Amino acid sequence: MIGKIILEGLLLGLLLVGFCALGIRRGAVNMVFLYHADVQERCMRNGLITRERINRNRRLFKGLGIPVWFAFVLVSVYAVNGARGFLPGFWQCFAILSVVNLIDRLGIDAWWVGHTRAWVIPGTEDLRPYIDRKDKLGKWLIGTVGFAVLSAVLSGIMTLFL
Repeated sequence: MIGKIILEGLLLGLLLVGFCALGIRRGAVNMVFLYHADVQERCMRNGLITRERINRNRRLFKGLGIPVWFAFVLVSVYAVNGARGFLPGFWQCFAILSVVNLIDRLGIDAWWVGHTRAWVIPGTEDLRPYIDRKDKLGKWLIGTVGFAVLSAVLSGIMTLFL
């Protein structure tokens, strides 16, 4: 079972990588909503993107990504794995999301954004690192505590329906 859950986490992480790759396919500026306000301001000042476009891209990314994530986790845990009750659902949701958190923190943030040129926006190089120490700590906190809370909420809701 643990191997299956890790595989599901890897698949969901791959889906996240795919969303990000799709988002930056025409340049990282299209995902600038993930960057600090100073980077966004510089991009707008340099004529690379407008505030409206940043907001549209943010809504699109979150509007498509979050429901897909929730659906994937719930289908994996409750339909594929057959979890019933709060605790089995909780630990499976949390395990899947923890694998995704590792992929996001280590694979995307640390390596892809931090050590490749794929996420560099021309004219903002002096504002790097795009993900600073404070951001990293916050993302680790959100990815652990936040995903635990999210897993509890999802499992609680599913317990009511099943």
